[in-house]
Amino acid sequence: MVLRLIEMVLPEQDGTEIRALLQEHKTLEYRQIRLPDGDVLVRILLDAEQSEAVLDLLGERYAGKEGNRVVILAVEATLPRAEPEPEPEPEPEQPAPQEKPPERISREELYEDIKDAAQCSRVYLTMVVLSTIVAAVGLYYNSVAIIIGAMVIAPLLGPNMALALATTLGDLTLLRRAFLTALAGIAVAMVLSMIIGVLLQVDPAIPEIASRDGVGLGDLVVALASGAAGALAFTTGVSAILIGVMVAVALLPPLVAFGLLLGSGHAALAMGALSLFLMNLICVNLAGVTTFLVQGIRPATWWEKDRASKATRIAIALWLVVLAALGGMILLLHKN
Repeated sequence: MVLRLIEMVLPEQDGTEIRALLQEHKTLEYRQIRLPDGDVLVRILLDAEQSEAVLDLLGERYAGKEGNRVVILAVEATLPRAEPEPEPEPEPEQPAPQEKPPERISREELYEDIKDAAQCSRVYLTMVVLSTIVAAVGLYYNSVAIIIGAMVIAPLLGPNMALALATTLGDLTLLRRAFLTALAGIAVAMVLSMIIGVLLQVDPAIPEIASRDGVGLGDLVVALASGAAGALAFTTGVSAILIGVMVAVALLPPLVAFGLLLGSGHAALAMGALSLFLMNLICVNLAGVTTFLVQGIRPATWWEKDRASKATRIAIALWLVVLAALGGMILLLHKN
């Protein structure tokens, strides 16, 4: 069971009100600690799947007041162990049971995790440079092991998942930041791999490069699965490191192959690798948005939900239009 501890400092009368409000929610423990200034520290221990409903309740009633801040802490373990309560079987005359909460972490926790992964920092750009160099060496020497080593670094996972989440929530600020971060990483990888291509003069017949100079159905399936797995990893709170390898399979090697081929003077084959990268990029984001929607990721308030719904429809339509246009161009080039 994944647990979360929610803490908040409130006036004593508000702490009493919270206890009554939480009767409708399953909590493992509720405590109030009296502070010297007359306020109380409210501590709520609960299952991570229950945290979003409680956070929405606290945010709506108390978080807007000056000085109030809700803090969410991950709990590694508790003694005695917190065991899930067995669900009694409903009898025919009883009302239908309430809808089960989604099997994921809260919206706020997900947002913080992905927002941090979308920062265009020196560390992020350094990781892009290192992964590009390692991937270029792996492609040049036709070494699958080295290519996998480059993909373990997985620097492009964060910005692309942030793009998908921003599209789902209609968050233009996060969307802009994620787009610029992804663009910076793509530009660095592209330029660096082109320089390496000029220096090494790669042979386009190398199997690991030749396998990425065009788009195949299997490539699109891998990209869709990668995007869905990346979004699912973030929403369930598990480590996204291994999932990042899947996303890197779809994005990094084709991008580096494009730079190597273009730098070596094989422009036509480079365009094939670029089309593979672009198709995979679109599929990863489409799958990510779809997974977030299926997981029930929505804004907290109704006006944000309306805005997010419109933004999501527009973004998905644009992705599909670009995907169709790119697919049409690829088919046209193959016929010629």
